[in-house]
Amino acid sequence: MVRHFLSQEAQARFSAARLDVIEEMGRLAVEERCQFVVVCGDVFESNQVQRQLLVRALEKMAAFPEMGFFLLPGNHDPVNASSVYESPTFRQRCPDNVRVLREFEVVEAVPGVELVPAPWPNKHPTTDLVEAACAGLEAGSALRIVVGHGAMDSMSPDPGDRRAIGLRGVEERVSAGLVHYVALGDRHSTTNVGSTGRIHYSGAPEPTDYDETDPGNVLVVDLTADRVEVEIRHVGKWRFLQRNWPVSSDQDIDALEEWLSGEEAKERTVVRLSLVGQVSVAQKARLDDLLEHHADLFGAIEMWERQSDLVVIPDETDVDHFGLSGFASDALSELRSMAEGGESAPAARDALALLYRLVEARS
Repeated sequence: MVRHFLSQEAQARFSAARLDVIEEMGRLAVEERCQFVVVCGDVFESNQVQRQLLVRALEKMAAFPEMGFFLLPGNHDPVNASSVYESPTFRQRCPDNVRVLREFEVVEAVPGVELVPAPWPNKHPTTDLVEAACAGLEAGSALRIVVGHGAMDSMSPDPGDRRAIGLRGVEERVSAGLVHYVALGDRHSTTNVGSTGRIHYSGAPEPTDYDETDPGNVLVVDLTADRVEVEIRHVGKWRFLQRNWPVSSDQDIDALEEWLSGEEAKERTVVRLSLVGQVSVAQKARLDDLLEHHADLFGAIEMWERQSDLVVIPDETDVDHFGLSGFASDALSELRSMAEGGESAPAARDALALLYRLVEARS
């Protein structure tokens, strides 16, 4: 997964973490004496992944030969003509303990446990794939786990989405004993759906964005026909933090510096800031210097421009500090005028802060 706000160096570490978490999942599964691992879609960001990433991911899973990994194609990596799962590299390098759930057919994961997969055949299906996978189920003696991907209709922003998974139909099958657990992917936040306690999104094992409420987890499921226990285990290393910070005084800047300095694992933390308030040129220059310093420490610090409203108003102390004359003084006056409003105001304010920092450095 590529994130535009990450530097090349940070992106490399972010990508490495998304491979390392496979190893963490394998270790956890062995420690918990799990019988197998299920990944519910979007194993890969797309079907056009680099060969190196593909073979490294397979190597991570191959390191746990006693643990079966069942991979469901999702909307990012569907089983279409260009599927990564049909590539020569995947077919040649896929270890024996990894199986792709390509078909709408019941699969025996281990004796007495069946998987009911609902793989995405393309990026734009026109029906509820989980419903299609479950349509022909009849009563049996095995434990059945539905493996699906996509939005639940009770949570979808589009109530008319024909691809949405129907909660009512799933819960009816759970109540009837036709299905004993429903493992879902697509939603990156760990979520218990409905009232049965048997329908869960595990969420993304590594966080990917700011709007995820509980990412970075896997679920350890202890399942029988009569009982289910679901434990959340945190495995993710990265964090995405979003803060709205009011700034109108040096004390506000002090508080921002204290918060940033106090954050742990900065190299694996991405921060998005929206700054709101009114500052002098000197305070804006201090803010810029502060954020520039911490940007080198954090995974990334980005400004949320749409939610920011920081006004820079030069005061007399600022003007005296510049100590400019001639053309430079005229340019300063023009920048002060432009900074008061209009389309060029943000650029003018940044220019004033930069000029202040240059004068400060010269002195």
